Amino acid sequence: MAESSVSPTPLLKDELDIVIPTIRNLDFLEMWRPFFQPYHLIIVQDGDPSKTIKVPEGFDYELYNRNDINRILGSKASCISFKDSACRCFGYLVSKKKYIYTIDDDCFVAKDPSGKDINALEQHIKNLLSPSTPFFFNTLYDPYRNGADFVRGYPFSLREGVPTAVSHGLWLNIPDYDAPTQLVKPLERNTRYVDAVMTIPKSTLFPMCGMNLGFNRELIGPAMYFGLMGDGQPIGRYDDMWAGWCTKVICDHLGFGVKTGLPYIYHSKASNPFVNLKKEYKGIYWQEELIPFFQSAVLPKDCNTVQKCYIELSKQVRAKLGKVDEYFIKLADAMVTWIDAWDELNSSGNSGELANGAAK
Repeated sequence: MAESSVSPTPLLKDELDIVIPTIRNLDFLEMWRPFFQPYHLIIVQDGDPSKTIKVPEGFDYELYNRNDINRILGSKASCISFKDSACRCFGYLVSKKKYIYTIDDDCFVAKDPSGKDINALEQHIKNLLSPSTPFFFNTLYDPYRNGADFVRGYPFSLREGVPTAVSHGLWLNIPDYDAPTQLVKPLERNTRYVDAVMTIPKSTLFPMCGMNLGFNRELIGPAMYFGLMGDGQPIGRYDDMWAGWCTKVICDHLGFGVKTGLPYIYHSKASNPFVNLKKEYKGIYWQEELIPFFQSAVLPKDCNTVQKCYIELSKQVRAKLGKVDEYFIKLADAMVTWIDAWDELNSSGNSGELANGAAK
């Protein structure tokens, strides 16, 4: 079932939003112009809402700052993190598109081993539009890629695959390390380009990085909540991890797939390991209990929507992780608030007025 007979991948120009969290002018978009200009951008401005963020000419975008978040969500705005890239999930909330691609503003266009610029967005779209195979590992990795197929011994009953909910891309140059690893390997750079995409098997968790990530918003959007991080919270830099663990448990339950591998972007600057350690240290301690929690989480059969799954997960977070720290009780409340906000903004009758800077 290789893709050689399939027509070229559609660009999904009217079906995909690019979500970018930022505190600075978006000069980095100049490098992405050949790839991003046809798409609509949702920019979530973190920090001081009175600061003006400059966006290069010619991009179609809407920009939301903290004042907009408070205006649109009212009392539910408490679930959106402040002074942390977790604020990006507000963009997922207000998007009306089927697919989302999210990228950080310190990520640039990478080159493949032949020196050609990598169109990361096109590869994410390919990943999302081809099935996943979470129930049986194919040793040739993604069997739907051109030139690949299912190997001998792969059950024919599983070759149709399942819908792909998440496409997790990687990074050249600065790896996505935690603070202790940054401290012991300050000069390490990733120069290894692996030309592979694989489906993460069912019942296997993974560390999801939000800086180069595509997902099917219609399939899994309500689970893509990046938690409570940053200002006023005891933890940071676990926002994408939290979303990844929740999302993977729900994908496994509902029968969706998660792919990782291509595409690569070029991650240009390492954040300060000492600042990171201050944000992460409770997470590094807590993750030894968080990961077994997610590994053993079971969702009942009547959880047949992402929202129902997420609410059930929030109850389990409250009951089991609330004993680890009271922060998780607060987080469980925020998970419920997030779903309320999602349902309110995404009900079929709601096309309400949103950004102050819509469709520039």
